Amino acid sequence: MHVALAAPLVRCEVTYAGVSQIVEARLTADPYSVQSADIGGRFWFKPVMVGTSERIEHITLYAYLGTPRQPVPIAQATYRPPFPRSVTPWEFTGEQHPYAGPSERELIYRCTLQEVPP
Repeated sequence: MHVALAAPLVRCEVTYAGVSQIVEARLTADPYSVQSADIGGRFWFKPVMVGTSERIEHITLYAYLGTPRQPVPIAQATYRPPFPRSVTPWEFTGEQHPYAGPSERELIYRCTLQEVPP
């Protein structure tokens, strides 16, 4: 039996102030068009997966602190191939805890890569 899988998916669980939300990214050729997700009105989070259906070039995660003037970068991480091919989600970040702002607000996130055909 052959199971068809969708295109690769980055799925991040992002938590701020005890509230979690899921932020996802699909393959893109234009990383600049990917929108950041508002996290509790305090942070912004943006996962970007660049590549084609044949190959993931890289995955970059961005976290920003919202300020009155503009979002301020607080964390950026880039992951490069090889990526495992599996129907099982692969957690590639572990649990991350960037802190920011005058009162050291904490953002928590962890991300998986999913739906990469074996």
